[in-house]
Amino acid sequence: MDLTLTNREVDGHTVVSVGGEIDVYTAPKLRDQISDLVGAGKTSLIIDLEGVDFLDSTGLGVLVGGLKKVRAQDGSMSLICSQDRLLKIFRITGLAKVFTIHPDEQTALSA
Repeated sequence: MDLTLTNREVDGHTVVSVGGEIDVYTAPKLRDQISDLVGAGKTSLIIDLEGVDFLDSTGLGVLVGGLKKVRAQDGSMSLICSQDRLLKIFRITGLAKVFTIHPDEQTALSA
């Protein structure tokens, strides 16, 4: 399966909607997207994972790397995720304590 990425600006945040599978083959596409946004001065990112069917360790690494890039620019990056199977991955890896994870876009935007 392929990875789809769409960006939009909402209330001063850049929302990146991700769809499909984030794995060793598709993760570089997400990494490049985050790098390009940060390079363009977009440092308030919200990554919407609601359309993600699969997430592996490579994908987690890309998200952590993106968070580091954004924080290096005094920015922030949060996630939107309400899927139990993905949330379980974040809890097991301890990344639920590293990322701010919101259940929906409205909550993410008002945080």
